[in-house]
Parts: sequence; structure tokens; C-alpha cells
Amino acid sequence: MRRRLVVLLSASALLSACGAPEPEGPAPVEPSAAPPPGAPVAASTGSVTYACESGQAVTATYPNADSAQIAYGGRTYATRSVQSASGARYVGDGVEWWTASRNGQEGATLSRLGPDGQTAVAVLERCTRPTAGSAPQTPPGQTPVVGTASGANGTAEPCRAAQLRLSDDGGDAGMGHRVRIIGVQNTGAQPCSLLGYPTVTLQDAQGRALSQVRAQQNPGGYLRAGQSPAVVTLAAQGKAFFDLAWTVMPNEGEGETTCPTAARVRVAVPNDAAPLSLDKSFTPCGRKVEVSPFRAEAEPDR
Repeated sequence: MRRRLVVLLSASALLSACGAPEPEGPAPVEPSAAPPPGAPVAASTGSVTYACESGQAVTATYPNADSAQIAYGGRTYATRSVQSASGARYVGDGVEWWTASRNGQEGATLSRLGPDGQTAVAVLERCTRPTAGSAPQTPPGQTPVVGTASGANGTAEPCRAAQLRLSDDGGDAGMGHRVRIIGVQNTGAQPCSLLGYPTVTLQDAQGRALSQVRAQQNPGGYLRAGQSPAVVTLAAQGKAFFDLAWTVMPNEGEGETTCPTAARVRVAVPNDAAPLSLDKSFTPCGRKVEVSPFRAEAEPDR
């Protein structure tokens, strides 16, 4: 009897070893998708807000490497990544969202698509924001502020519209060209920083946007030497500056005989789409004004 019991137990153990399933290990972890070339660094971590030339804002959310959700004008557009010659391009819901980075600034264009759902036929917005993670050199004479008000890269936290005020700080003229120096003052009690270009739009005396006049980013112009974008730290009550340049001669080659009259300049700083306003009457010709990067001194090096 004892021998038969041992044989039965041995057979049972053998069957169990052969037929029982292997213990399940942990499920394999899927590798996280890398952001597409030209997409913002923050693509998979949340939303990114861009300030646009019209004074409005576009918020883009990148849930993964292949899609973007574009919030604009009270509506959200679902887009997917498609091939592009440069930057990152997304299409869907009748719009195209195209971003590309250059000189510490990320530019983006929101356009309406044609009937084929692939080709852009009209630009809705041109927008910008500082490139995530960029840290250009601080201009000569400026010391990055460190301490409780400092950001991760050692500079003061980005300035917000609520703590800023615009001023007309002089200008220059010559051969049909005009330049005004626009001051941006930090009226707050804490330092803040600016990087890149302001977003500029013009309005007439009735407060309507001069949509026929486009703001063009330019490190220099006819009356000013070029200067690359760099971090400018504004102490409490301190100022940064940028140039607003235009021509007063109609571009007759494009059929322009008279130039529109602007009554107000509206400015949005990077990281904050809320506009600042400065009353100023002038007549920009050629359907454009040129805007320089922020700088630390009112009069740049010639």
C-alpha cells in the first residue's frame, strides 16, 4: 500500500510539472514615443501656448508623437502628423498646423486647408513662442537674476503682461525709413525675463486690426544693426527694448498708392498672449512693419 501511494504521488507531481502553465511575468513595457522632429520639447507633457500676430493665442496639445490638438477661436481641431520638408506639420479637421524652430524662437502657422484636405489655401494665424529649453547668452552688462524668482535655467521667470507697461522711447529716420524704440517696463516688485521677439499687431482709430499690415521679425534693418535673440532680465522697474521699423514710401510696384494709418500698437510678449497697448499714430507702407528681438539697451550697437 505504501509503495502504491508513492507511485501515485510521483505520477501526480510529474503531470503537474508538465501540464501546468508557466507563471506569468510582468507585461512588457511599451517604449514611449519620441516627439516628431521640430515638435516642441513639451510635446508629451502638456499644452503649449503660442502668441499670434492678431493678438489671439493658439494652444497646442501633443498627446503623442503622431497627433496634435489645436485650440483656437473657441474650437479644438484634431490633427495628425504628416510628412514635411522641415519642422513638424499636422493636418486634420480642415486646418494645417506647421511649426519650426530657429534662433531660439519657435514659429507656427495655422492655415485653412483646401477641398483636398491636404493643401493649405489661407493663413489664419502666424504665431511664435520661445523654444523650450533654449538658453541663449545673456547680453553684455546684464546679469541673470538668481534666487526665489529664478527659473530652471538660472534666469528670472518669464515676464507676464500684467506686470509690464509700454512706452515710446525715441527713434530714428532716414531715406523714407522710420524706427521707433518701444520700451517694455517691468512695473512689478520681482525681476522677470524676456526672450525672443514680441508679437506685434496694429489697430486703427476705431480699434480695428490693420490686417493688411504684417509684422515681420527681423534681427536688424535699414537703420539698425542685427542682433540675435538673447535673454534680457528686467529688474523691478527696469526696462527692455525692441525696434518697430517701417517705410513711409508707398510700394507702387504692388499697386500701393496710399498707406494705412495706425493709431495703436498692440504687443504680446512670449509666454503670455494677453496684449499690451501703446497709442501711436503713424503710416506704415509696404504692407509690413519690422520687429526686432528684445534687448537690454535702448540704443543698440551700430
